[in-house]
Amino acid sequence: MSERIQRTRTRAPQRVEDAPMAATRPDVSAIDALLDQIDDVLESDAEEYVKSFVQKGGQ
Repeated sequence: MSERIQRTRTRAPQRVEDAPMAATRPDVSAIDALLDQIDDVLESDAEEYVKSFVQKGGQ
C-alpha cells in the first residue's frame, strides 16, 4: 500500500501596522438631512408615482 504524506503549511505571523486605534466617524448629519429630503419627496409624490404604473382600461 502506498502511504500518503500530508504537508501542512505554516503561516507567517501577520504584522499589525501601527495604526491609530480610534477610528474617526463620518459626519452623518448631512446624510440624515439628505435622507429626510428624499422621504419628503417620496411622501408627496408617492401616490402620483404609483398611479403612473396602474393600467387603465386593460392596457
